[in-house]
Amino acid sequence: MSDYDGYVLCGTPRTGSTLLCDMLASMGTAGSPDSYFQNTFSRYWLKAWDLPERAFVPGDVFDRLYLDHVLAEGRAGTPVFALRLMRADVEGLTGMLGRLHPGLPDDRARLKAAFGRLAYIHLSRQDTLAQAVSYLRARQTGLWHKAPDGSEIERLAPQEPEGYDYHRIAAQLAEFETLAAAWDPWFDAQGITPLRIAYEDLAEDPPGALARIAAKLGLPAPKNVQVGVARLSDATSADWIARFRRDRAARTVSGSA
Repeated sequence: MSDYDGYVLCGTPRTGSTLLCDMLASMGTAGSPDSYFQNTFSRYWLKAWDLPERAFVPGDVFDRLYLDHVLAEGRAGTPVFALRLMRADVEGLTGMLGRLHPGLPDDRARLKAAFGRLAYIHLSRQDTLAQAVSYLRARQTGLWHKAPDGSEIERLAPQEPEGYDYHRIAAQLAEFETLAAAWDPWFDAQGITPLRIAYEDLAEDPPGALARIAAKLGLPAPKNVQVGVARLSDATSADWIARFRRDRAARTVSGSA
């Protein structure tokens, strides 16, 4: 019997969470992790669940209704609840849970009250520059994820002209470094020891990373794992990364920002 009722994938954008969510959902035993609390609540899920906008119902009623749907969606007919949580959305979620479960001592207690006993999996990316470039290229191209056969899985906007921009990359890099650095203090404050999975290891061996999570949850190791999400990095990404490093080194020497 598992020690956990569910799990939270804790990360920042472009750390392989979509690949991992897809594999976990395909197991059929580990729920269906997704970003149900993006910006506290997601209008995508409001539409999918045919729920009213927050402005049209009392706050506590909305919070409970939304949470009930999250629990059902995150379990996906399995005994295990699953959630993907980006660092930027932690305070919004715990604020909502604090309203529903007042008087609890910390965020971990609030999350437990809402979702049960949770395992925490921390997704990180060692190369944050590559992460920043990946994010900005997705913003420019509109393409966020594709399948191994090259077909598009998630496109959020039409294709736009791509262009290297030192300042945008630098700003995105700084933002991701700040968000990534904020996870460990939160884990420490909540007394959480997460299972840590690096993007680089996940990309190199997706079935191995999935097996580690299954073992953590006390679930049978999946067999014949199908990887449904491909890397988007290419020669353009490599060129931007090399160019940024050259530009940053030159600016450091010259003393410019």
